[in-house]
Amino acid sequence: MVSIHNQVVLITGASSGIGAACARAFAPLGVKFLLAARRLSRLQTLATQLEAEFGSSCHLLQLDVRDRAQVESQLQALSAEWTAIDILVNNAGLSRGLDKLYEGSIQDWEEMIDTNIKGLLYVTRTIVPGMVQRQQGHVINIGSIAGHQTYPNGNVYCGSKAAVRAISEGLKQDLLGTPVRVSAVNPGLVETEFSEVRFRGDTARAAAVYANTVPLTPDDIAEVVVFCATRPPHVNISELLVLPTDQSGATLVYRRP
Repeated sequence: MVSIHNQVVLITGASSGIGAACARAFAPLGVKFLLAARRLSRLQTLATQLEAEFGSSCHLLQLDVRDRAQVESQLQALSAEWTAIDILVNNAGLSRGLDKLYEGSIQDWEEMIDTNIKGLLYVTRTIVPGMVQRQQGHVINIGSIAGHQTYPNGNVYCGSKAAVRAISEGLKQDLLGTPVRVSAVNPGLVETEFSEVRFRGDTARAAAVYANTVPLTPDDIAEVVVFCATRPPHVNISELLVLPTDQSGATLVYRRP
């Protein structure tokens, strides 16, 4: 494990789930945090915990990655202490609905495309030039098994995560000849607020997604993200697909009777 002590780590979607777990996993390594999300109160709670337990230095950004002007203005206005971002974890993402394509909600499509694709691009476009200039940096994109395999009624969400996979590959190609690294971590079934968001607060329907099986936890994925970030400089973990043992495909999940 290579030391990343005092490096600046920017995590989007850091208020819950995998994003918050990544912050907790990086904190013992002595990094400094830029934590970004729409829900500022949750970020404040997380920052208080990290500061109390690990002495972490945290700068919070109430940020909606879908808003390009907001992304550019907030990230470009950072003070000198925070502008040299070493590790970018593009975690912000969501799913909306589970409908046949020809019956889908266009508003749902736009939320997924604006967050999962355009939001990732806005943040990456703003941050990576500085990494190239400083000749140091690592972009870690959180994708999904949905970017590898489509599933019924997943159409646009799967398309958005396939885009994340292709963008990650393309970015690595464009960075060839620089020391800037790119990784894509693609989880399978992880128990987070994901399904509650997808089903707009229908907790019973969300709970059924994880019923009678053992899904991954956000901490499981956070450990993988930290592993990618702490390899020697000549090692680039380009892509990892991480599934629970009870899952062998996008729709193949073992459920106990």
